[in-house]
Amino acid sequence: MKLIIQIPCLNEREHLPATFADLPRHIPGIDEIEVLIIDDGSTDGTSELAAELGVHHIVRFPRNRGLAAAHVAGLDAALRLGADIVVNTDADNQYPGHAIGELVAPILAETADIVVGDRQTHTIAHFSPIKRLLQGWGSRLVRGVSGTNVTDTTSGFRAMNRRAIEKLFVHNRFTYTLETLIQAGNQGLVTDNVKITTNDKTRESRLFKSIPDYLMRNGPVIFRAYGLYRPLQTFGAVAVLLFAAGAALLGRFLVAYLTPPIGESGLIQSLQIGVGLVVLSFIVGLMAYLGELLATNRRLLEELLERSRRMDALLSAQALDQGNELSRVRSTGAEPWREPRRDSA
Repeated sequence: MKLIIQIPCLNEREHLPATFADLPRHIPGIDEIEVLIIDDGSTDGTSELAAELGVHHIVRFPRNRGLAAAHVAGLDAALRLGADIVVNTDADNQYPGHAIGELVAPILAETADIVVGDRQTHTIAHFSPIKRLLQGWGSRLVRGVSGTNVTDTTSGFRAMNRRAIEKLFVHNRFTYTLETLIQAGNQGLVTDNVKITTNDKTRESRLFKSIPDYLMRNGPVIFRAYGLYRPLQTFGAVAVLLFAAGAALLGRFLVAYLTPPIGESGLIQSLQIGVGLVVLSFIVGLMAYLGELLATNRRLLEELLERSRRMDALLSAQALDQGNELSRVRSTGAEPWREPRRDSA
């Protein structure tokens, strides 16, 4: 059983040594542990330092592409490197390395495909009351949209098995945390939670500037992901609301029109707006129907993508067995961390 711990990095030369030192070298049930750094266009020599520290593999972007792209590139590389389980953690040492063993335990027990570390955000001291409140509301919203049981939906500390890695991909350029959970719920992947504590804060978040900025960027991500997997429910609900509003205005006009003296009504605006809303509802309903047809094609494309990833992993395994290096992945030659052998008496 091979575990790869992937760490997306952007100018993390200052924090990477502590994060790397905190990673577990041995986990019960895991035969090999390797560390993969995804350098998202760093300019401070993060990749060079990672190689000096003994990181096993490095994927480097020539320019910054964002957290979501770095996460997906890491998953693709981990599959090609033969990972059975991938753990994602942050380079700023927010998440404790000793908790990785607890994180992978449900996957080793084959009771979950994805396990998310629950930071218990209501207990984090540097989170403001408004941030704690929004974290709770946002997680409840994503649980409802995705149909999963994940408590801390924005946590980036998570473990995934090969089945989950092969299925998940990210459309947005902002973050992977919410979109992948919505995908997981709609693709039948089993999720689980593990309660963790967090280390002391080392720096401010680079993902967003403020809470309003975070909401403005994450709100469309949730809506787009839900609309992608549930187009009929999303646009169908809008069509029903438009039709109901239009019907109410038309009814208002008819009541006034049929009230003596019959044929006289000053509510012509209700007629005009009502007809417009009813016509618009039929247009949106047609969009819902077309979206559902497109969703069928998307499911077929996802199956092809999953098969393509699986075949790519097999070909990469053959290349590694022949002593070849993988494209876009720099392996440093550091020995994997293995469970020490016990000599027989």
